[in-house]
Amino acid sequence: MSSISLPDDFKCPISLEIMSDPVILPSGHTFDRSSIQRWLDSGHRSCPITKLPLPEHPCLIPNHALRSMISNYSPFSSSSISQQHTTNPDHNSQTHVAILISDVSPMSSKLESLCQLVKRSKLDSVFRRQLTESGVVSAVLNCVQSDDSVMQMKALSLLLNLSLDDDNKVGLVAQGAVNYVVAALKADYYSPDVRAVAATLITSLAVVDVNKATIGAYPNAIRNLVTLLRDGNGRGKKEAATALYTVCLFPNNRRKAVECGVVPILVAIADNFGMARAVEVLGVLVKCKEGREEMKRSNRCVEVLVKIVKEGSERGVQYALFTLNYLCCCSEEICMQVKRKGVLEICVVLLEDDNEKIRSNASNLVNTLRGD
Repeated sequence: MSSISLPDDFKCPISLEIMSDPVILPSGHTFDRSSIQRWLDSGHRSCPITKLPLPEHPCLIPNHALRSMISNYSPFSSSSISQQHTTNPDHNSQTHVAILISDVSPMSSKLESLCQLVKRSKLDSVFRRQLTESGVVSAVLNCVQSDDSVMQMKALSLLLNLSLDDDNKVGLVAQGAVNYVVAALKADYYSPDVRAVAATLITSLAVVDVNKATIGAYPNAIRNLVTLLRDGNGRGKKEAATALYTVCLFPNNRRKAVECGVVPILVAIADNFGMARAVEVLGVLVKCKEGREEMKRSNRCVEVLVKIVKEGSERGVQYALFTLNYLCCCSEEICMQVKRKGVLEICVVLLEDDNEKIRSNASNLVNTLRGD
């Protein structure tokens, strides 16, 4: 192993040695277990990189994806690229990986390699694992910062394919993918379609609970999603709402989203577009005090939720009922307002709905409105 030149990503940020047992801190950064344990044992309770505070007893999550990459890493030599006697898919894929890793490859060649890897990785889980173990992720992340919008899109699409596997979700975050993806949410440098794919990738990465906290801790991650929700095209708004819903399933992220001004934006989208996902996000944010207070201050929130109950989709109705019930439980004024709008009578009818969750949420709201 020592005779092989390994990527810097394989080195512990503390010891600067190749990691033998990489683990992930709650901050999302990876260290060799022995090094970070010495850091913690010496009394430190902050991440050595971000300086963010850590829990009193921080959990060290094994980074299986990175450990496998280190164990199986074998750089592609120039001789393997020049071999023309074989045209099997594995050989071709190794060539594409080598082109992406090389600093001297033309941009046109890198783009073609990205296109080919995106196609193959979409449906082949074994190939996705092989790719993550090849050391190509850092090169793909660099392509996200390209000046070419097509290359940006293909790089994000490949990362999205790789993130389909749970081990890769953790591994990608550990390799710093969130920083690149958060930057790709910005309007001043990336196209609307690229920003939408970046939001989709945030959703995929955030499926793993530890990644929800890591993404929320990144500067501007939630703020950039809120901005995309407000200013993006139709696809961008939908993907941003979905990402916010997933990220805000982690309780600490809800307050951050509210502070970024997401509530009035969600209310406006639910009102103007009837987007069920916007109502679902409200249904998550209503669980935090700051979210409820912001909804109470909104002139339109209750009115829009009642409108969704009357004429929204099944999921919209389900979450509108849930959100209204939460608000009514915390505010007598809102409870009276909801009664005046005839919601009690609507809920009585919904008690016979075919959708079990709608029936359950309607029953809960009936009990609240009746004071049971």
